[in-house]
Amino acid sequence: MNRILQTLLQCCLSLALAVPSVALAQLDWRTAPRHASGVALDPVKFRDTAIVTVLAARTFGWRGHFAVHPWVLLKPKGQDQYTRHEVVGWGGAPVVRENYALPDGLWFGAKPTVLVHHQGAEAEALIPKIQQAIQSYPYADRYRSYPGPNSNTFLAHIGREVPELALDLPPTAVGKDYRKILDPIGLAPSGSGLQVSLLGLLGLTIAAEEGFELNILGLGLGLDFNQLAIRLPLIGRVGAGNCLTPACAMP
Repeated sequence: MNRILQTLLQCCLSLALAVPSVALAQLDWRTAPRHASGVALDPVKFRDTAIVTVLAARTFGWRGHFAVHPWVLLKPKGQDQYTRHEVVGWGGAPVVRENYALPDGLWFGAKPTVLVHHQGAEAEALIPKIQQAIQSYPYADRYRSYPGPNSNTFLAHIGREVPELALDLPPTAVGKDYRKILDPIGLAPSGSGLQVSLLGLLGLTIAAEEGFELNILGLGLGLDFNQLAIRLPLIGRVGAGNCLTPACAMP
């Protein structure tokens, strides 16, 4: 009984966090706060440590009810600054941007959360592979918010190219399942399993990281067996988190 109550409470909390607040909904994109959130590790304090962190925050406006915007932070050993990589649609091509905003800044008012974090020798080995994946992104001159290619398509590409990253994009990462119409079968966004998807609108993913996820019109629904959780549209993951390092627990 206690476990059932705990699951229900987690579901209610996840739903509350998933729906953007009224105050956020009323923000103008030009005045929405974008200051540092304090979620990422201090790069100066960890100067002698290589760091790779993937963050995601609810998108701005009404889209925030459905989707998140992700980005990746890279910091090689010996450097005291992050380099932020992401895809941003407005402003024209190329859509792959570097240091478009503060490393862990609020995304137009929405606080980011950590999806995956690596540091030390593990991160040092990942950085050149991620940099190569960024360079090989096939849609650098294209952007379409729905069903893709978009910012989630970009991170999914990195995840497929670098499976050691162990990136599990949430079911709210609309666009992660986008695939060309003539290339419907391939690796899951995490690179740890298989996916069948028609333009990101209808598909199925079975993988070690994602578990089982059905995609209907870009919305994900499934069950994660890696860290037991339910994958729900709008809400995201309900249950254990995939990112278990201390950095993920930062406020």
